[in-house]
Amino acid sequence: MKKHIVFLGVTCLFLACSTNPFTGKKSLNFVSNSEIFPAAFQQYGEFLKENKVITGTADAKRVETVGIKIKNAAERWLKANGQDHYLDGYQWDYKLVESKEVNAWCMPGGKIVVYSGILPITQDEAGLATVLGHEVSHALANHGAQRMSAGQLQQLGAVGVSVAAGGKSEQTQQILQQAYGLGSQVGVMLPFSRGHESEADQIGLTLMAIAGYNPDQALNFWQRMAAKSGGNAPPEFMSTHPSDATRIANIKKLIPQAKAEAAKFGVVFK
Repeated sequence: MKKHIVFLGVTCLFLACSTNPFTGKKSLNFVSNSEIFPAAFQQYGEFLKENKVITGTADAKRVETVGIKIKNAAERWLKANGQDHYLDGYQWDYKLVESKEVNAWCMPGGKIVVYSGILPITQDEAGLATVLGHEVSHALANHGAQRMSAGQLQQLGAVGVSVAAGGKSEQTQQILQQAYGLGSQVGVMLPFSRGHESEADQIGLTLMAIAGYNPDQALNFWQRMAAKSGGNAPPEFMSTHPSDATRIANIKKLIPQAKAEAAKFGVVFK
């Protein structure tokens, strides 16, 4: 039985790995766009019905305008790299929602929400482009589907632990299950999520640069975010996101790459 579980896990990993055109890395994905997009679109529609969408204001228009520029930048990059059909099935939408929460998110398939609480920190179009570039990149990299796939593997591993501990005492079984749960969360799932955040930063910087926004401005935004958090974030190893210091240091390293990529499209920053 244990051999069958290991074989199944290895087979799933082999069959589910695909190359992300934006990073060049192989990614784990058991869930197709045709499966996840309809559910995401439905949840997005329900969310909009249950929350106050801001329309007709300068801020709402800015969210839509910058979002479209980022989307267009992604299309330009994909076309230039022979991936014209990568966005088939995406249905882009950008909404500003009234909330004090300092946040924004993107559902699979391109449904994006910006909370009004983040606008004092974005301050201008470049700050908003930093946020939208990051969120759009989560959708482009299929991070939602990857997290679902990783969750399925985590559950498969839990089954394997149960089988392996089947002949042991109930107390030992509980200890092994708890150890697996903590180990897989801290050692696998959280680093997996932090990796997604770093990928979204990398792709987002490139997209905002191609859209004409100086990626140097991303540093200003994340420094404002760090000041807002006031150092109250959990330790990085217990978080789904990199620490502010790690993120800012990584972005500094990625900016020259983003500018070089934008230069291929005739966008040059002084």
